Amino acid sequence: MNNSLEKFNRLVEALGELPSIGKKSATRLAYYMIMNDTFAGMKIAHAIEDALGSLKKCKECGGMSEDELCYICCDEMRDASLLCIVENAKDILLLEENGLFDGKYFVLESLEELSMSHLETIVQNGVSEVLFALTPSIANDAVILYIEDKLGIYDLNFSKIAQGVPTGVSLENIDLLSLTRALEDRVRV
Repeated sequence: MNNSLEKFNRLVEALGELPSIGKKSATRLAYYMIMNDTFAGMKIAHAIEDALGSLKKCKECGGMSEDELCYICCDEMRDASLLCIVENAKDILLLEENGLFDGKYFVLESLEELSMSHLETIVQNGVSEVLFALTPSIANDAVILYIEDKLGIYDLNFSKIAQGVPTGVSLENIDLLSLTRALEDRVRV
């Protein structure tokens, strides 16, 4: 008798490939979808298939879109003078979800894939400020300097998101670089 649950194990393995889903979580999810709520499992499978078939990268900003251009790039009410450079399309979703930014975006992805000519074309269309919303790191500081240097011929203001001590976190739990920057960028009260 073969007790192998090959299809269940393949489902667990596939779920385990998702970020932050370990084997235990993948097993719980698979078990729930198979044994407790097959409708939820089918709904998830359909949503994944639909998203994979219709979502793509926006040709203008590199964000996620169902069309050639995303809704942000098509929105004429947004402030086209503000350009926020982010690391990935997921960062755009986070900023948009919270309504924190009303300008346009440019997804960096990686320095190797950076199209300076495309970025320059965007900047030439009325951008006056470039805001870097990148994860604080020495590597990203180098990226910021590189882009500032390349775009230095344009009349632009450059800024980056503030960094420092997160709300509710004690100083003993802050890394030295974050604490140093928080002290350097302190504000008057």
